[in-house]
Amino acid sequence: MEYAKAEKLLKACGQEHLLSGWSELSKKAKDALLAQIATIDPEEIERCRAALCASAPAAAAVKSSGAAPKVATLKGVALAKAVAAGERELKAGRVAALLVAGGQGSRLGYDGPKGCYPIGPISDAPLFHFHARKILARSRRYGATIPWYVMTSEANNAETVACFERHGYFGLDPKSVFFFTQGMWPGMTKDGKIILDAPGHVFMSPDGHGGLLAALKRSGALDDMKRRGVRSVFFFQVDNPLVEVADPAFIGYHVMQKSEYSLKLCAKRDPYEKVGMPMRFGKSFRMVEYTEMTDEQCNRRTSDGELYFKYGSPAIHVFDRAFLAREASKAMPLHLAFKKIPVFDGKKVVKPAEPNGYKFEKFIFDILPNAKRAAFLAFDQKDEFSPVKNAEGGDSPATCKADMQAKWSRWFAASGINVPQGFPLEIDPVYALDAAELAKRGIRLGAE
Repeated sequence: MEYAKAEKLLKACGQEHLLSGWSELSKKAKDALLAQIATIDPEEIERCRAALCASAPAAAAVKSSGAAPKVATLKGVALAKAVAAGERELKAGRVAALLVAGGQGSRLGYDGPKGCYPIGPISDAPLFHFHARKILARSRRYGATIPWYVMTSEANNAETVACFERHGYFGLDPKSVFFFTQGMWPGMTKDGKIILDAPGHVFMSPDGHGGLLAALKRSGALDDMKRRGVRSVFFFQVDNPLVEVADPAFIGYHVMQKSEYSLKLCAKRDPYEKVGMPMRFGKSFRMVEYTEMTDEQCNRRTSDGELYFKYGSPAIHVFDRAFLAREASKAMPLHLAFKKIPVFDGKKVVKPAEPNGYKFEKFIFDILPNAKRAAFLAFDQKDEFSPVKNAEGGDSPATCKADMQAKWSRWFAASGINVPQGFPLEIDPVYALDAAELAKRGIRLGAE
């Protein structure tokens, strides 16, 4: 972008101050600033400013009064039918995997993409390893490629790709892995001015997991899915190595229900657990944040004593590909986060002691009300959800590794082998994707 074009664009959205120190910048800094300005969309900036002026931004929605959705639990014949339906989709090559992996491992004390964090209890294999090997194992089982779409960020894309290359794509064909980056949005002050956090540098932050829709369209990933004949897209997040990627039962249930947006849900560990909960409002559904819940709603019970709003979402979804394509052309609601953002005041960079600016994010579950049909499936948290979010305590590497080994120990127990407490254990998903496959291996501890 040339200076004249940048000046015209900024005037169109009242952000001319971004060029105020132009003459003092180096050639390299000028080029970098013009590149940032080129990503600014005046219409989107006006949307951000409108959100700032709104009396009730999305993050402070009115307390909800929705009803709990009907959540299915698959057993016996119903489970068998769902698995069969899902396996047909997998064998036909109509399933893709979609991973959100734009975060860094800073909260874990790790310098790099979170997906590169070593989580293997014995091998120290990265989080990416367990996801990739599950995709590879399932692709081999059903004789069809499961293309993998990995959303990174500007901050970690190069390192993420390098990690895959360093590990030989974990056995996957590189042609089946599609990297794309999420969007970045500028931060703003209360009066709608874009923030410079350094001389000639606009403060930018990722646009949230909801930004994947625009990113899928912009990158060509949606077109690639269509070309490959994909119909169902399995969505998951990078920090949960227990997730059963492209689970046939979940995919099958999604297809049988003719759903456009299906969610796996798990029972909350306590009434105030910080998870979103889908609720029914009339004929549609929306995700309700835990911050929107009243004490009465959190503690409401059914006649048998169970929580009325029992199930929360760990962000494991299946989308209809055509639904994603339809929604990718629409503007999504904006969520505001008031944060401490460094500011260049024209002379020096000031690091505020209190929140001073807004970040803007989009959430993927905001498209839930637009789904013509939605489906909800319960699962056991101990088998499929143990995220790595904190350096210590709950949802930490220690708890996750323990949960991984506990799951594998249950697999051995199903074959009549009791694993001694504390026995080091790790199973490559390509060696065994589930307890039944492990049993067929003629297993013995310490040999594999």
